[in-house]
Parts: sequence; structure tokens; C-alpha cells
Amino acid sequence: QVQLVESGGGLVQAGDSLRLSCELSGRTFSTHIISWFRRPPGKDREFVAGMGWTTGITDYNDSVKGRFTISRDSAKATVYLEMAGLEPEDTAVYLCAARYGSTIHTKTGPYDYWGQGTQVTVSS
Repeated sequence: QVQLVESGGGLVQAGDSLRLSCELSGRTFSTHIISWFRRPPGKDREFVAGMGWTTGITDYNDSVKGRFTISRDSAKATVYLEMAGLEPEDTAVYLCAARYGSTIHTKTGPYDYWGQGTQVTVSS
């Protein structure tokens, strides 16, 4: 089992920055992929960014490339999502997810563990 707890969401204005955190605990996750998804109002979850915990390899949704950065702090067992240049279209519940393996999947199905999510609202 891997437990994930997100934090850092809030209400910001367009153009602002925000950093989300995903704290991991439980079994060893050195062989896991950790990804961020988001669920906009009235829509399905969509992939935002992911990384290999050990390899550090990353992948991003085209809509956030150049604006969002995923990173990790191994000592704190935490994955971050740095978001800059936020737009109203980024408004969503942001969720952290984990899966065993080496492939950063952009679909929700392969992920075994999910956090509860943190709300990000961007006003225009």
C-alpha cells in the first residue's frame, strides 16, 4: 500500500504561481511512477505530469509544458507540482497518483493508488 496526501491548493488570480505537494507513505515506492492528474469542473480526470521516483524521468501534458514543473524530495518523500502562469482553465481538483513500474501512463487506469485531491481555483 502507498498512501498519498495532497496539499497546497487554493484560490489565486490568473498569472499567479502555486506549489502543490504530495506526501507519500507506506511501502517502498522506489520503483513507482508518481503522477499528477486534475479533474476540471464537470470533466473527467486528465494527466498533468508524471515522474519516475528513482529515474527522475518526467512527462507533461502539452497544455502545461513550460508552465508546470514536477519534482521530488526523496528525504521528505514528497512530490511537488510547481505551477506558474496559472490560467482560469487550470481550475480543477488536483490529484496525486502512484503506480508500480517504469512507464509514465497518461491514463488513469494503470494507477493503483490515489490521494483525495486538493482544489485549485484560478480567477480571471
